[in-house]
Amino acid sequence: MSGFEIFQTWIIAFFTLALFSFLYKDNPVYKLAENIFAGLTAGYQVGLIWDTVIMQKLWDPMIKNGEWWLFVPGLLGLLMFSRFFPRISWLSRVPLAVVMGVTSGVFLTTQLHGLVLPQIQATMLSVWSDKGIAESLLAVIIALGVISTLIYFYFSHEHTGAMGVTAKLGIWFIMISFGAHFGYTVMGRVSLLIGRVQFLVEDWLGTFHHIF
Repeated sequence: MSGFEIFQTWIIAFFTLALFSFLYKDNPVYKLAENIFAGLTAGYQVGLIWDTVIMQKLWDPMIKNGEWWLFVPGLLGLLMFSRFFPRISWLSRVPLAVVMGVTSGVFLTTQLHGLVLPQIQATMLSVWSDKGIAESLLAVIIALGVISTLIYFYFSHEHTGAMGVTAKLGIWFIMISFGAHFGYTVMGRVSLLIGRVQFLVEDWLGTFHHIF
């Protein structure tokens, strides 16, 4: 391991331990690491947007390829900065409205085709499956869960009688779904923690052998 690699490992270990120090209490070392991380992230995002969006998607196509119609979205982007000038700050509402309208339209379409329709298709399973009783039972559970959950969110009728029992069953399915998503999130965070601890134990402590 070269001297630069050892130095790099120690820098990474310092910031890792600095961030972990917040587990004890808020302290200046943690704030230093937090601010540096936020600054590096902001700087990286600015450089990334400048290179991949402004240069590759706007400037180069206009100058090199003569696509001058891109001047319109470029002007709308510049109007975003009018918020820093109180007299003309109202101009920033124009590009903001365009962004919100376009984003809403694209988002609704992608969500409809990417989530809603596939989810509807996934619930339309045959109860009589050739793969065995387990597949048939799974199809029944999915259908029951979808129907009971939809009934729970049906507020035009009081949840009494059979409808009330079905709505309560829908609550159970919702809670199970929330629990599964929460468990998946926790597993992801624990995986990140394991990666950091593994780095400290194997990589950082391993540098002591090269130093001493």
